[in-house]
Amino acid sequence: MKRKLISFDWAIKRILRSKANFEILEGFLSELLKEDIKIIEILESESNQDSLSDKFNRLDLKVKNQNGEIILIEIQYSAELDYLQRILYASSKAITEHMKEGMAYSKISKVISISILYFDFGDGDDYIYKGTTNFIGLHNKTALKLNEKQKELYKTNLVEKIYPEYYLLKVRNFDDNAKDTLDEWINFLKNETIPENPKAKGLLKASQELDYLKMPKDEQLLYDKHEKDRHHEASIYESTYVIGRLEEKKSIAKRSLEQGLDVETIKIITGLSTEDINSLKGILKWKENW
Repeated sequence: MKRKLISFDWAIKRILRSKANFEILEGFLSELLKEDIKIIEILESESNQDSLSDKFNRLDLKVKNQNGEIILIEIQYSAELDYLQRILYASSKAITEHMKEGMAYSKISKVISISILYFDFGDGDDYIYKGTTNFIGLHNKTALKLNEKQKELYKTNLVEKIYPEYYLLKVRNFDDNAKDTLDEWINFLKNETIPENPKAKGLLKASQELDYLKMPKDEQLLYDKHEKDRHHEASIYESTYVIGRLEEKKSIAKRSLEQGLDVETIKIITGLSTEDINSLKGILKWKENW
């Protein structure tokens, strides 16, 4: 029988901020970033301080690693069309917050933004996306490279390592088949389960520390309320956003049928199935004959 584990968003807010549990977060970051990460400290700012309402807690965690890099972690359940601008703003704010007056630009902190997303974001079938900055020639299509002095100044060989990096984890796209150690973490983020003998860094510790039954009773009650609120929010999103989009598609399909467009064209326009469109066609025909 699998033990009930608490969700990662609750763990980040209540448990992983403790230095004794840095190993869990370090394991997750190490698997994702493909290098051994050591957390030096939890950083506080206006955007990630505890709040009475999650609506104002826009950033879940900000840490600094052994390389002086700032890592932002945000968990998002509600759909936001402008989310890409959100993470751009957060990374820019982190840079300015940690830039001292008169400091040379070469000393600007590198920012890594990690978003764990539980809603349908963008149009893509993968479950992990990475975004970086590079400069490509308009004519010869070659990438701009750092010269030797710049490599020495920035302590890197790659232009993209100077700029913020973005990781988008669309956990709902994960097929529940863990093919490597990073997938073990993605499986936990999606399903809140950990195998008996996990190979991924940090997961064994997570299975021990994030056990629901080990929580004090008052903490269990708070967590249960948190989960109930989370599911309620998901239901509201489902009933307003998802159903609303479906009705909009059907409305477009009806107008297209009235204009005489064929079923295949309407499928391309709306994304509806042949069955749905034929059903609408039948309704329109019935109304004509009524």
